[in-house]
Amino acid sequence: MLEVLHYTKRYGRTVACSDVTFTVPDGSVTVLLGPNGAGKSTLMKGIIGFLRFEGRILVNGRDNVSPESRRAIGYIPEIPSFYPNLTVSEHMEFVARAYRMTDRKEYRERAQWLLERFSLAEHQKKLGSELSKGMAQKLNICLGLFTQPSVLLLDEPFIGLDPHAIKELKLVIEALRESGASLLVSTHIIDSVDMLWDRAVVLQDGITRADVARGELEEQGMSLEKLFFSTTEGAPI
Repeated sequence: MLEVLHYTKRYGRTVACSDVTFTVPDGSVTVLLGPNGAGKSTLMKGIIGFLRFEGRILVNGRDNVSPESRRAIGYIPEIPSFYPNLTVSEHMEFVARAYRMTDRKEYRERAQWLLERFSLAEHQKKLGSELSKGMAQKLNICLGLFTQPSVLLLDEPFIGLDPHAIKELKLVIEALRESGASLLVSTHIIDSVDMLWDRAVVLQDGITRADVARGELEEQGMSLEKLFFSTTEGAPI
């Protein structure tokens, strides 16, 4: 479970996020929506522990910066960043060692499974500096999934992916939800998550404009797109 409690982030006098509170229960997908500059990435970076902030974030009941929380969280950032002189397979090995994954046979089998699923198996010897945008995003996803996190953060995960990779990622998200994981997907491309979500949180100017369950929205006869535009632009429902 992921709990965001009164999250506030300031840069000097500028408030990037203000008193954001929501929960991502086990076995569910929450989508984090908002226009560019809404505070989505600032919130994501706070959850993963990259930023200091006011408020509290709990991962499975523990502070997000605790060693247990860091091991439980997986993160797929919006912009991939790799070591230019490490190959695809060496990046997987690096993560395995960083997370102290001791069963070498098990983690190598999982790495191979992920690389095959996202069509990277034949590119394992390519250096980070040699990857195309699409291949880089696929490796980005493989690294985020590699440690089998119980809480997974995905920041604009579908950008740069081909249709096959999009399909595979959606299947993985559904499987993780069924296994009991908590998933937070940040995006401004509403169509990419329309069939995946259980709860939607809409941010604008760092403020929570909506926090609604899928069933509640369906009872109102609203789509996710209508919710977004009615809360961020004041468009009529």
